[in-house]
Amino acid sequence: MVQRYDRLKEIQRLDPERDFLEIYRLTVTYEFPWDITRALELALYRTYAVPSIGRLLDETAELTERSQKRYDDTALLLDTVVEHGFDTEEGRTAVRRINQMHRSYDISNDDMRYVLCTFVVTPKRWLDDYGWRRLSDHELRAFAAYYRTLGARMGIKDLPQSYEDFERTLDTYEHEHFGWDAGARRVSDATLALMGSWYPAPLAPLVRGASLALLDDSLLRAFRYERPGAVARGLTRGALRLRARAVRLLPPRRTPHYARQNPEVKGYPDGYEVAALGTFPTPGVRGCPVPGHRPPSEVPVE
Repeated sequence: MVQRYDRLKEIQRLDPERDFLEIYRLTVTYEFPWDITRALELALYRTYAVPSIGRLLDETAELTERSQKRYDDTALLLDTVVEHGFDTEEGRTAVRRINQMHRSYDISNDDMRYVLCTFVVTPKRWLDDYGWRRLSDHELRAFAAYYRTLGARMGIKDLPQSYEDFERTLDTYEHEHFGWDAGARRVSDATLALMGSWYPAPLAPLVRGASLALLDDSLLRAFRYERPGAVARGLTRGALRLRARAVRLLPPRRTPHYARQNPEVKGYPDGYEVAALGTFPTPGVRGCPVPGHRPPSEVPVE
């Protein structure tokens, strides 16, 4: 029988630079599937507070008018790489779709690199606060190597090399760029409404309140939300810490859990094709579908 810390011992026997995909997969799908899902949701949410990102997301209307589909497609594309790896047909197709969508817009390399940093740093910080254990140094090194690989295949330049580099890049960028934008606030409100829609209607206000209670002050200021009271913050964060203690006492997971199995992914009850996920340019129209933006020429499509 697998004991609670046996998988961590397995991870520590692997090489984080060579075996980063296996380590990442074990951590994400066996050790922390629920926590990593919540952390990556928060990671993407953080990016709205950079006005150039939040404004573009508002202009595309993908997150304000088609929130569930955008959520599903993002989760499934990222999940495909985790499940199948970078060098499989499925993995290459997922990265190609990600690149095809991004190259439709004039997104700066700095913004792309910042988004990538959120995928590395936010899970670590979430697990520090709410995980049944913290990530080991092996896992942090593997996370950095995994997202360096993904970033390289997305054509992102000047990638951070270590976890510490990712963290410094994220903190500096947020300090310099977080700010108010009306479009970003619309995207934020739509995302909170989407999360509320996953639960019975009477619970939606509680979900919104709990979500706001998890936001740090820099995000609350950027979106101009009223700071939740100490009781709301204490109850929400305390409940997550109690959950972590309970999970620590449970038997470890015996089978992997992928994002495609999450109940929040609702748009493909009959299955999906990776090549059909995401958005596509309007037939017969070349260039960016958002007025005022032009596709960059430097981002490759694999």
